[in-house]
Amino acid sequence: MKQLHFMKAAIISAAILVTLPVFAAAPTADSDIGNIDMQALAKILPSKAPYSPYAGRNYPTRPLFGDTHTHTSYSLDAGAAGARLGPVEALRFGRGEEVTASSGQRVKLSRPLDFMVVADHSDGFGLFPRLASGDPELLADPQIRKWYDMMQAGKGMEVAYEIVQGQSSGNLPKPFVVEGFDSSRPGYRSAWNEVIKAAEEANDPGRFTAFIGWEWTSNFGGDGTGNLHRNVIYRDNGDKASQVDPLTTAKPWGSPDPRDLWKWMAAYEEKTHGQILAIAHNGNLSNGRMFPIIESFTGKRIDREYAESRARWEPLIEATQIKGDGEAHPFLSPNDEFANYETWDTGNLDISEAKKPEMLEFEYARSALKNGLKMEAELGINPYKFGMVGSTDAHTALAAIEEDNFFGKISTAEPNEGRATHTFMENPKLNLKIMGWEQTASGYAAVWATENTREAIFDAMERRETYATTGPRMFVRFFGGWDFEEQDANNRMPANVGYAKGVPMGGDLSNAPKGKAPTFLVAALKDPIGANLDRYQIVKGWMDVKGELHEKVYDVVWSGDRKPGKDGKLPPVGNTVDVKEATWTNTIGATELIKVWKDPDFAPEQKAFYYGRVIEIPTPRWTAYDAKYFGLQLPPEVPMTTQERAYTSPIWYTP
Repeated sequence: MKQLHFMKAAIISAAILVTLPVFAAAPTADSDIGNIDMQALAKILPSKAPYSPYAGRNYPTRPLFGDTHTHTSYSLDAGAAGARLGPVEALRFGRGEEVTASSGQRVKLSRPLDFMVVADHSDGFGLFPRLASGDPELLADPQIRKWYDMMQAGKGMEVAYEIVQGQSSGNLPKPFVVEGFDSSRPGYRSAWNEVIKAAEEANDPGRFTAFIGWEWTSNFGGDGTGNLHRNVIYRDNGDKASQVDPLTTAKPWGSPDPRDLWKWMAAYEEKTHGQILAIAHNGNLSNGRMFPIIESFTGKRIDREYAESRARWEPLIEATQIKGDGEAHPFLSPNDEFANYETWDTGNLDISEAKKPEMLEFEYARSALKNGLKMEAELGINPYKFGMVGSTDAHTALAAIEEDNFFGKISTAEPNEGRATHTFMENPKLNLKIMGWEQTASGYAAVWATENTREAIFDAMERRETYATTGPRMFVRFFGGWDFEEQDANNRMPANVGYAKGVPMGGDLSNAPKGKAPTFLVAALKDPIGANLDRYQIVKGWMDVKGELHEKVYDVVWSGDRKPGKDGKLPPVGNTVDVKEATWTNTIGATELIKVWKDPDFAPEQKAFYYGRVIEIPTPRWTAYDAKYFGLQLPPEVPMTTQERAYTSPIWYTP
C-alpha cells in the first residue's frame, strides 16, 4: 500500500505556456542581451525539451462533470407529477444559478456543472402544456379528462404513474398517441424547436456546454421490451439537429426496437453529416432485457449485425442514477462486499412485473461486460464494450443530487417531511412497493475532455474516456500498459507517464509481450469539498479457455495502515458519521491515492477487462439530512449513511 502526493496540475487544467524563448524581447541599450546570437540560439533550443513541463501538452488535464439525463416539464410524466420548470430553467440551474423549484423552494448547486443534456422524452413532446391548459380537443377523451381532473385535485403523481403504465401496456388514449408520438404534428415540432433553442442559447463554449438531446423511451410491455430507454446526444448545433425529428416509439411513426433506433441514427448522420451517440439507461429496471443474449423482439440469439450496431452507436451506459445503482448486484457478485449498493431489484420500471433472479445477469454492467467477452468470441465483435457514466434521471428539471441537496426524482419528492416514508410506487396486485427513501442521490458523468465544448466532450464520450460518480466530484485516473513501474506512482504528474506508457480508461491492450502481465497506474484525488477516500479497487472480469466467465475484485491502494485479513479482505475504514447531526469528519481516509498494480493472475491467452472503483469513507445519506432538517425519526430500515463511489470505464485486453 502506498499513498503519495501527486501534483494537482496533473489533473487540474492549467494554461499551456507559449514556447517562444524568453530571450526574444528586444535588446536594450544598457544591457548585453543584444549580444546574444538569436539565430544560433534558435538552432539549439529545439533540440532540447522545453523548460515548461506543460508546453505541448495535448491530453485532458481535468475531468468535466455533468448530467446527461435531466427531464423538465416538457416530459409528459414529469409535468403530470408537478414539474413546472422547462429546459431554460434546467440549464440555468446547471450553470450554477439559483432558481425556484416547482415546489416553491429556492435551490442552487454547490458548484456549477460543466455540461448538461436536457433529455426530455421524445414521446409526448408538447403534450403536457396542452393537457395542463385544459385543451378541449384532448379533454374530449374520457381518460384524458379524468387525468386532468386528478391533476387539478393534486393527484399528479398518480397521473404520471398511470401514464407510464399506459405506455408500458400500449393502452394510452388515442389523442395522446396521435398528438404525442407523431412528430409531424405542429405542437410536437414546436416543443422540439424550443428544446433546441434552449440548448443553443445556454451553450457557452469554454465555460458551459449545453448539448442538444432527448430520450428514446422504449417501454412497451405489450411487445415484451420493458425499459430499454436511451438518451440520444448530438455533437451538432441546432442547424443540423432541427433537420430530423426525434424518433418516437409508437408505430407507425416510430418503433420500440433498438435496431430501429440505430437505423434512425444512421439515417440522421447520412442526411446531416452530423454526429450523434446513445447512452443506454440503467438496466436494473429492464427485467433482464437491457443487455440481452436473446433479443426481446425476435426471441433469437443476438447476431453480428446487432452487435456491430450496438457497439457503433452506444459507447456508454448509465451505471448509476436516482433509480438505483447498476454496477453490480450481490446475487451475481456474492464475494464483493460493496456490490449491494443502492440496490433496486423489486421489478421493472412501473413494477408491473416482479423481479426474478435469472433476470439480473442481463441488467448489471459487470455481468454485461463479462457476457460481452463471450459474445466477442462467438460473433467477432463485442456488443457490450461500453464505458460508464452516471446521471440523474431527475424529472424536476433540477440536477441536484448531492446528499445534502437532494431534490428527488419527481417534484412531489422535492424536500418535504413525508417524502422518505411516502410510497413512491406500488402494485398491490403483485404486493410490490418502492418507498420514497429508496430514491438514490445519484449521479454525475465525469469526462476527460481537452476543453469544455460540445465537440471535445462528445469525442471523449465516443472514446469512452469517462467515469461514473454517485455524486462526489472526485478526480480519478486509470491507465493500463505493459511497462508501468513502481516509481511511476512517484511522478508528480501521473497523467504524463500514464499517456506516455499506456492507454487511459476506455482503451485497449492486446498481444501481451512475452513474459509480461498488464500493469495499471491508478490515481484518485478526493472531491475538494467532499469526503476522504477509503480505497481504490480494480475489478477484473475474464473468460477462460473453456469459455467460462469469472470476476475478481482487488484492493489496490487504500488509506491508513490497514492490512488484509486471512480471507484477503481489507478491514473497513471506520465511520465518523454523526447521524443525529447529519455530519462527519475527515479524520479517517486519504485525500489522495496512487499506485502501480500488476495483475497477479494474468493469463495471456484469456480475454479480460479491468475497471477502477473508488470508494469514499462513510458519510450521511440524504435521509439523514432530511431527518435533521425536518426533525424526523425515520423507520429502522431506512439507511442513514452511504459510501459514495466512482466507476471508471474499463480497459480491455485481447490476446
